[in-house]
Amino acid sequence: MHSAVTEKPVVRRVLIGLAFAVATFFLLLPLGAVFSYALSKGWAVYRDSIIDPTALSAIKLTLTVAAITIPVNVVFGVMAAWAIAKFEFRGKKILTTLIDLPFSVSPVIAGLIFVLLFGRMGWFGPFLLDHDIKIIFAIPGIVLSTIFITFPFVARELIPLMQSQGTDEEEAALTLGANGWQTFWQVTFPNIKWGLLYGVILLNARAMGEFGAVSVVSGHIRGLTNTIPLHVEILYNEYNFTAAFAVASILALLAIVTLIAQTFLERKKSE
Repeated sequence: MHSAVTEKPVVRRVLIGLAFAVATFFLLLPLGAVFSYALSKGWAVYRDSIIDPTALSAIKLTLTVAAITIPVNVVFGVMAAWAIAKFEFRGKKILTTLIDLPFSVSPVIAGLIFVLLFGRMGWFGPFLLDHDIKIIFAIPGIVLSTIFITFPFVARELIPLMQSQGTDEEEAALTLGANGWQTFWQVTFPNIKWGLLYGVILLNARAMGEFGAVSVVSGHIRGLTNTIPLHVEILYNEYNFTAAFAVASILALLAIVTLIAQTFLERKKSE
């Protein structure tokens, strides 16, 4: 059996060429097509599609949801990673499995779960109705479903990182008289900051691009509960392709920025 590094040069060239060909066809080509179609009728049409009031509303809502989701999941992710990596306790494996749950559940199912809980006929529906609280087909439902979908990103990035670093430095800091907050901020945080930022970037990209769960709970109310992905879908279904691709180019730009930041942070983590 040949090892990868002793394989014949022609085989290596074929494998590398295939990898580049597949990446170009499935990744670069679609991204290029989005920008090409978005600008096919000129810059003025592109600009008008972006500054359309319903598009601006979708952009504002998407940023709002991301702005709420990121701090919530950062706090949860750091706390969960800290507990799992630093402590031994009963139920640790169950907690680890629960963190991975959003990865194994279809986003559409996640949306339906929130409809079952907070919808008019759901478990808490009568209570919410009596107190005039609206979650489904409103912004709170979009925020909750996005938080659920992006739950694991920070925790999953930090758990192996913290586990690999052990507890020696924290124990030394506590022995020298540092309190819990000082230990985290001055000892733990410097060791995990690049991993944390990496998780936040992935979290933000998923939060802004989430479609399935948000589609179920949003109600597709134009100008009120449409995020960027939902707005793109509506424009596309109305055969307004240029505007659809113009708005979609915002998400494509986000993907490119995410890739660049991801590459930078991976280099920082390996240093």
